[in-house]
Amino acid sequence: MAAAMARRVEPEWLDELPAADPRARRSRRDLARVNGLMGNAGIVAAEIRRAFPRGPASIAEIGAGDGAFALRLAKRLPRPREGAAWVLLDRQPSVAPATAAGLESRGWRVRAVESDVFAWLRDPATPHFDAIVSNLFLHHFEGEGLAELLALVAGRCALFVACEPRRGRLPLAASRLLGLIGCNDVTRHDAAASVRAGFDGMELTDLWPRARSCTLEEGPRGPFSHGFVAWDGCATTP
Repeated sequence: MAAAMARRVEPEWLDELPAADPRARRSRRDLARVNGLMGNAGIVAAEIRRAFPRGPASIAEIGAGDGAFALRLAKRLPRPREGAAWVLLDRQPSVAPATAAGLESRGWRVRAVESDVFAWLRDPATPHFDAIVSNLFLHHFEGEGLAELLALVAGRCALFVACEPRRGRLPLAASRLLGLIGCNDVTRHDAAASVRAGFDGMELTDLWPRARSCTLEEGPRGPFSHGFVAWDGCATTP
């Protein structure tokens, strides 16, 4: 049996490029295609529908970027009740008007928030959400920082769903073939870095705070994704 890959977090080029940089814009388009191939929106939507069959009244996405993932996710969820809110949180939000309009056409009140995720989660003014989601975001953190982030998230929602890169030989090999579908140098570099920083086994479960009772599920989702779900069923709205 091959030895497991050790987790390694390293800088990703897209995080360091200005949002308006042409290579960054191209890479975000690449990521939309890669996300579609991975099926992450469907993975996250299935968990939200399971916890909230009639749909949640409030969702926040941390590390939301340009909001493209949120729009794909919204298309897979029931139309929300009147006044339902969707917050898109990022240090450098780049949500296009068409993306925001797409979410609003699905019945959501949309708000893009520019903030550091730790500062936002610690802020007493930040509300409690039915669901917080993250897509390809947690792998940027490690050690005490990741544990603190999960603890802060746990205090702000009834349901947390994360879809991350699956760390392993097959996803790493696939990341090196992205040039074949036209992905640029930023995307190719960051894809391999993401896999090396991704998750395997029960690594997120081991870091989730156990102060209150909740259901935790973690494991592979398809050949390339790793899923984590934390659901405090008593806190959900009927």
